[in-house]
Amino acid sequence: MVREPLHETWIDSNRFVPRRFARPIQKFMQVEASAGAALLVMAVIAMVWANSPLSDSYFELWHTHVEVGVGSIHLFSHSLQDFVNDALMAIFFFVVGLEIKREVVLGRLRDPRAAALPVVAGAGGMLFPALAYVLIVMGEGGPALNGWAVPTATDIAFSLGVVSLLGSRVAPGAKLFLLALAIADDIGAIAIIAFFYSDSLRWDWLTWGILTLVAVSIAGRVGIRARTFYLPMALLAWFCIYESGVHPTLAGVALAFITPSRPMYSAEELYDKGQRILHSFPRRVTTYHQREEADHQIMALTEVARESVAPLARNEHRLLAWSSFLVLPVFALANAGVRLEGDVSQLLQPVALGTALGLLVGKTVGISLFTWLAVKMGWGILPEGMGARDVVALAAVAGIGFTVAIFVSGLAFVDPGLIDQAKLGILSGSLLAGLLGFFLYRFGPSPPPPEEASG
Repeated sequence: MVREPLHETWIDSNRFVPRRFARPIQKFMQVEASAGAALLVMAVIAMVWANSPLSDSYFELWHTHVEVGVGSIHLFSHSLQDFVNDALMAIFFFVVGLEIKREVVLGRLRDPRAAALPVVAGAGGMLFPALAYVLIVMGEGGPALNGWAVPTATDIAFSLGVVSLLGSRVAPGAKLFLLALAIADDIGAIAIIAFFYSDSLRWDWLTWGILTLVAVSIAGRVGIRARTFYLPMALLAWFCIYESGVHPTLAGVALAFITPSRPMYSAEELYDKGQRILHSFPRRVTTYHQREEADHQIMALTEVARESVAPLARNEHRLLAWSSFLVLPVFALANAGVRLEGDVSQLLQPVALGTALGLLVGKTVGISLFTWLAVKMGWGILPEGMGARDVVALAAVAGIGFTVAIFVSGLAFVDPGLIDQAKLGILSGSLLAGLLGFFLYRFGPSPPPPEEASG
C-alpha cells in the first residue's frame, strides 16, 4: 500500500490547510448538508401531524411523562419532549463543541486573520436580528422581550443543505466561509444560553459538575482511554449540570472542549510501532499457538492505530451521523409541530413577526454590513471567488435558524402561545431566508471572471 504524503493543499485562497484537516471539514459539510433533508422531512411531518385530525395524538405523545432513575434516585422526571431537548440535544451540542474545538485548535479559526472575517460577520449576524426583534416586540414588553436571542441562531445543516443544492455556483471558499460563520454563530449561541437562559444557580451541584469535568480533563491528560470510565463520568457531569440550574446541554459543550485534540501516538510513532508489530507477525498461521500469536499482534496493532487518532476526531467521527440523522430529526419532530389557526394573522403577531424579520432581514443586513466593514478595515479578506453577491446570498442563507432557534425559543418562553408564535416565525423566516439566498445565487448577477476582475 502506498502511503499518501502529508503535503499541504489549498482549500481557500487565503491560507494553506493540511490535507488531514481539510478532509474532516469536507466530511462534516457533506453530512450536515444531507442531514438538512432529514430535518426538513421531519419538520414537515410534525407540521402536518399537528394540524391533522390526529393532532391530539401528536401533543399527547410529546407530553408523555418520562422518568429515569435508579431506585429512589430520580435522575430525570419530565415530558418526552423535555427529554429530547435536555438529554438527546446534549449529544448534538457535544458534536457541535467538538467541531468548534477542532476549528479553533487545528482548523480555519486557528489563524486569527482567517478567523477574523467570519467572527466579525457572525457578530453582525447576531446583533442585527436581536435589534430587529426588540424593535418590533418592544410595544408588547414583558415576557415577549425574552425572545430577543431566538432569531440570532444559524442552522448549519439547513444552510449547508441549501448551498449544496447550488453546486458549483458556490465557490469552495464561500462554503467554508459559511461554515466558519455558522460555527462562530454557534459559539455565540452557546454563550447566550449559558449567560441568559439558565435558571437560578445551585452552587453545590455546579461545583460537583465542575469537579467532574476537571476529573475527566485530568484523565484525558494522563492517558486514560477506557470508555467504561468516560461514559459514566459524562452522565454524572450532565446530571450535576442539570441539577445546578445551568442548561444541561452545556455539559455536552464542556465535555467537547476538554476532549483531547492530539493523539497519544504521532504519525512517526504509529509507523515505528506498526513496523515492529508487523515484523513479528507470523507469516503462516497453521497451529493453535500461531493463531493466538497472530490475534495478539492484530489486537496490539489495532490499539496502536486507534490511539493514533485524536479522541476529538474519533468521537466526532463516531457521533456525527447519530447526531445528524437521529438526534436532530427527532428534535425536529418533537418541536416543529405548531397548530395553525387557519389564517395568516398569526404571522403578524409581534413575536412571530419579530422572529421572522430578525432571521430574514436582520441576518442578511447584519452579516453583509459587518463583512463589508471587516474587509474595509483590513481585518480580513474574502476567499477567492466571493463577491458582493456571494456575501449577501450567504448572509440570507445564514438566516435559516431552525434547530438552535427552536431550541432557544423553548428556553426563552414559558407561555405555550409565545413558543408557538416564535416557532411559526422561525419556520416562515427560515423558509424565506433560504429562498432568498437560493434565488440570489441562482438568478443574481454573476461575478466577473478572474482576468476581468483583475483588470
